[in-house]
Amino acid sequence: MKRQAIRIGIGGPVGSGKTRLVERLLPLIERAGLKVAVITNDLVTLEDAERLQMGGLIDPRLVIGVETGACPHTAIREDPSVNIEAADRLERENALDLILIESGGDNLASSFSRELVDYWIFVIDCGAGDDIPRKRGLGCLQADLLVINKVDIAGHVDADLGRIRTDVAAIRPDKPSLFTNLRDPQGAESVFAHLRRALLLQDGA
Repeated sequence: MKRQAIRIGIGGPVGSGKTRLVERLLPLIERAGLKVAVITNDLVTLEDAERLQMGGLIDPRLVIGVETGACPHTAIREDPSVNIEAADRLERENALDLILIESGGDNLASSFSRELVDYWIFVIDCGAGDDIPRKRGLGCLQADLLVINKVDIAGHVDADLGRIRTDVAAIRPDKPSLFTNLRDPQGAESVFAHLRRALLLQDGA
């Protein structure tokens, strides 16, 4: 089928803040008058999908959970057919502007197939240590947007935020990166503002 909605991938390691980013983006997307649906990926559960369905931020019928049953990157890169099928189904049944596709928690080498998404975000967090950018994983290097989450706890886990900023600038000299704290309700505003500019999203598009 011909795509109408823009498909945005959200990947990153376990606990980096992928689902929280989705939760923070949903009210901003709704406020802009855009119609959105969500696909979540987990190995053998639907926990993230159920969390979103029960969270009151989106019509539960607009959330689909995918059980990948294998390495999370397989379902978003090597063989994304199950996610493509889910996205196509959502578009057939609803008039949508955006589909957010959240990967299962994966390692730093995960990336999204361009057959699946039009744009992808990779999320890392300061709690994992200040050496993450220096490991030069594909997600950090190739994502359209890198989000560095949990800047508020950097000092509590002996992570040098200044070093992280320097290293991120070094590995992504020509690609955008954003530092944020997604515990804060306003934590995703810069992310959504960037998406609006990058994807030319207009109110009520």
